Amino acid sequence: MSRLRSAAEAALDRRSFLAATGAVGVAAGIGLALRPDRAAQAGAVAAPGPAGAPAVVAAPSTRALAPVPPWTGTTLRKVATPRGSTSGYRRLGTGPGWKRVVRTQLAAARDGRAERRTALASFVQLTDLHLTDVQHPVRTEYLRAQAAGAWRPQEALTVHGAISLVERVNALRGGPVTGADLDFVMTTGDNTDNNCKAELDWFLRTMSGGRITPDTGDPGRYEGVQDSGLPLYWHPDGALRDADKQRGFPRLEGYFAAVRRPVNSPGLRLPWYSTVGNHDDLPSGCFANAGASGYLADFAVGGRKLLSLPVNDAKALAAVLRKGSDPRGTYFTDLLRRESRRMRSVTPDPARAPFTPREYVEAHLDPAYAGAGPAGHGYTRQNAETGNLYYSFRVADGVVGVSLDTTDRGGHFAGSIGKAQLDWLGRTLLAHRDEHLIVFSHHNSWTFDDGGGDKLVALFKQHRNVIAWINGHSHRNEILAHGSFWEISTASHVEFPQLARIVELTDNHDGTLSLFTTLIESAAPHRTDYTDLSQTGLAALYRELSLNAPGARQTLAGPLDARNTELLVKKR
Repeated sequence: MSRLRSAAEAALDRRSFLAATGAVGVAAGIGLALRPDRAAQAGAVAAPGPAGAPAVVAAPSTRALAPVPPWTGTTLRKVATPRGSTSGYRRLGTGPGWKRVVRTQLAAARDGRAERRTALASFVQLTDLHLTDVQHPVRTEYLRAQAAGAWRPQEALTVHGAISLVERVNALRGGPVTGADLDFVMTTGDNTDNNCKAELDWFLRTMSGGRITPDTGDPGRYEGVQDSGLPLYWHPDGALRDADKQRGFPRLEGYFAAVRRPVNSPGLRLPWYSTVGNHDDLPSGCFANAGASGYLADFAVGGRKLLSLPVNDAKALAAVLRKGSDPRGTYFTDLLRRESRRMRSVTPDPARAPFTPREYVEAHLDPAYAGAGPAGHGYTRQNAETGNLYYSFRVADGVVGVSLDTTDRGGHFAGSIGKAQLDWLGRTLLAHRDEHLIVFSHHNSWTFDDGGGDKLVALFKQHRNVIAWINGHSHRNEILAHGSFWEISTASHVEFPQLARIVELTDNHDGTLSLFTTLIESAAPHRTDYTDLSQTGLAALYRELSLNAPGARQTLAGPLDARNTELLVKKR
């Protein structure tokens, strides 16, 4: 579809489609649904949509927006919803979608813009996939005894869930508002979980297509915490009455054989780009990367794995990691040395080795992972040689994307951005002063440890051609207005509700632009069938387990005005 095709033309096609399927109804009333404490800030009111359909939301006006098309997979029409009691283990079913909210903090919403607007760009953001080698020796699952969220029961299914998300993106027919073709997909970091070469291969094959065996170590058996006999962990394939089964988690015979079987990813049909996160750059997401040398690198590929830890030692380690006071992993490695006698023997595997920033880029440049392109997925040979994992790229006519590296290479899970990158960013913004800029990073403005978030906000305000900063890391949907641009943070795909986000940029031809954000789920069924241990069935199980994981935060979907939105911004 032509990038210059108007939304009014697309709306006519959508109405024809709705009529053909019997789904046409009266246009929704005017208004905006917000939490009471935010309604005054946004300057609009709420009204319901037609019976049986989510509300279509517009700014105060004498006319409503065109009906939202029922694109399969968007959360505008339906969304995975817990059933039954709010306590105990809960099943998922299909519930009503989330209406679109118009936010006017940065610009007024003028009448008639739906008929005037034209599409400038549209893309999909994936973030925090955390593809996980659950048998990796450096993992700290044993901290679950102190913090329930330190280990997730669904982690063995991350590859299955990510492939299902790729299938959903491939099924999208275009932007749900404009109908325009999607330009690309961007991942905003924590693509892997343990800075592990096996995980990097799984990620690149998931995105570009190929056969994946989500298993390391002994190819004939599972060697992680879930068959350890320790009631701290869910034992799906055993009779042990572990703590999770007491909460209602199922017993699934044949689970480990199923999750370790080879699976196939169709690969994205769209070009895709990659942004790096702290779990990609750093072992455990928080220790300085020593590459192939050092104790942790040797431990990662070796034959020992720690499964439990005395209470006091676990408390002390959890506190150290929480504070970020062990950037080089000295405290952690000393603890592992002390605990060596109590470790489980596992099969050594060189595929578990950590990768350096250079190796990360070189893997993206490998033709085996080219997929739908572009070559390097944003990275170039120069990025490999310099170790600078930031770049800019052409999104569409008049629109430029910028991908940052906000990892603290010295070791910490919080974000960091040095002077050299800030200077490069300033030059890049200035060079494209007559175009719209969209910035991508892993960390968001409130998760930096060096004031970098404040520096970036100030820089973007100075360069008013920046219209959006899109990121992840916090695993929660949030959208903030920063005076002249929007910061859009998207929830992860490893924790419930397991979402990704479509972003559409339009010119309203009235001195304003609109950024439409629409959340999507994977293609997996909402309802889980415990007898279905196929690739698709496991992807559905992945979502249900993430809902029920002990310690899982229940607020990650964020408020309604951080989900499906129209974000108005002044056109520079």
